[in-house]
Amino acid sequence: MILTHLRKWFAPLSICLILLLPACGGTNDATSGSTGKVVTTAKGKYTDITPDQFKVMLESKDFFHVDVHVPNEGKLPQIDARIPFDQITQNLDQLPSDKSAKIVLTCRSDRMSGEASAALADLGYTNVYNLDGGFNAWKDKGYPFTPEP
Repeated sequence: MILTHLRKWFAPLSICLILLLPACGGTNDATSGSTGKVVTTAKGKYTDITPDQFKVMLESKDFFHVDVHVPNEGKLPQIDARIPFDQITQNLDQLPSDKSAKIVLTCRSDRMSGEASAALADLGYTNVYNLDGGFNAWKDKGYPFTPEP
């Protein structure tokens, strides 16, 4: 009797589990190994990351961090270079020479860093990240930020 009951529910339950498992399979945060939302450009792609994901990345920094905001308004932690967003392609010598090196671009709102990220992706850089919402979103989370005059 129990076996008959189990057979009756096994197939529908199995189908439900098969359909639900992919939805449970992963999150979109840096702690799960999956980081950010991929943005496709004309010739490449880059990844938008949240302030929380960026904070996790900073804890074991293995990337080159570029502030591209014009004019300088403040400083996020661990900046490696400052290159104006509209001059990123003229200053490639300031970036890692390996186009597969991990590079994170930041600015105030993410408009400038988004443009610079797209430009690098279109030039063949394959590991580019953009701080979604910029340092405004970073500050809204209460993370450290040093204002500059």
